[in-house]
Amino acid sequence: MKKEYDFSKGESGKFYCKDAEHNLPIYLDADNLLFVTKIARRKKSNISEVVNDLIRSEKRLSRIRE
Repeated sequence: MKKEYDFSKGESGKFYCKDAEHNLPIYLDADNLLFVTKIARRKKSNISEVVNDLIRSEKRLSRIRE
C-alpha cells in the first residue's frame, strides 16, 4: 500500500445512484437454514422467497394479536 494516493483527478459521486436498493446479507442459524431450505425444495422456490413469506405471515399474525 502506498503512503499517499493522488485523488486530485477524482470525481465525487461518480457511482452514486439516488434510487439504489441495497440487499443486506442475513445469516441464519444452521437449524433455521435447514428448515427454510427444506420448505424451499418442497415448494420449488428459493430460500429468500420462503424467508420473506415467513416474515409476512408473522407480520399478519402480530397484527391480529394486537
